[in-house]
Amino acid sequence: MGIGIWCFRLPRAHGSFVRTRISGHQLLLTSQKGYADVDTIITNMIDSLVAILESVPHPVATMLIASMPVAELRGAIPVAIGVYGMDPLTAYTLAVIGNMMPVVPLLLFLESVSNYLRRWVFWDVFFNWLFTRTYHRHNAGLERYGTIALLLFVAIPLPVTGAWTGCAAAFVFGIQFRHALAAIVGGVMLAGVIVTAATLAGIGFFGLL
Repeated sequence: MGIGIWCFRLPRAHGSFVRTRISGHQLLLTSQKGYADVDTIITNMIDSLVAILESVPHPVATMLIASMPVAELRGAIPVAIGVYGMDPLTAYTLAVIGNMMPVVPLLLFLESVSNYLRRWVFWDVFFNWLFTRTYHRHNAGLERYGTIALLLFVAIPLPVTGAWTGCAAAFVFGIQFRHALAAIVGGVMLAGVIVTAATLAGIGFFGLL
């Protein structure tokens, strides 16, 4: 089905993170030990989700896809319009609702859940990577501009941005719940407009850069 519209790479296990750069139509997350073509992984993941949710009503399936990390709006809206045949307004509305479903629990319980899961090595490494990377990549903007920077961060529908990482950023920088929620809601709504427009125009996001 080939729904993926980005080409980007992440370091394989045990590869030490070096830098991030955007070059042409690729977002490269460079490591010292090899790369994994995550564009293919994401495309396959979304294809698998569509297959798994085949018997689920399309509105519910759209919200479920939008609620999942990585997929979020950039996976749900193209599927809703291109696969399920929804009109853009319906696709946008359902995807935004779905993308917002995990936000309140994440903002309220991310610290408790991460502390609990850190008892296992895998999750300890994951959360260390997530929080450290979020801090180093976005500390200047978020510390200076706070909720406005968080809103813009969520609104840009690129890999490793969105509601899930927005919640992680709000946690790392100690943004108050009500401010974080308002920023993420606004960012998700703006991201939905961008993804819907790009889907209808038939262009990838790196074509806009």
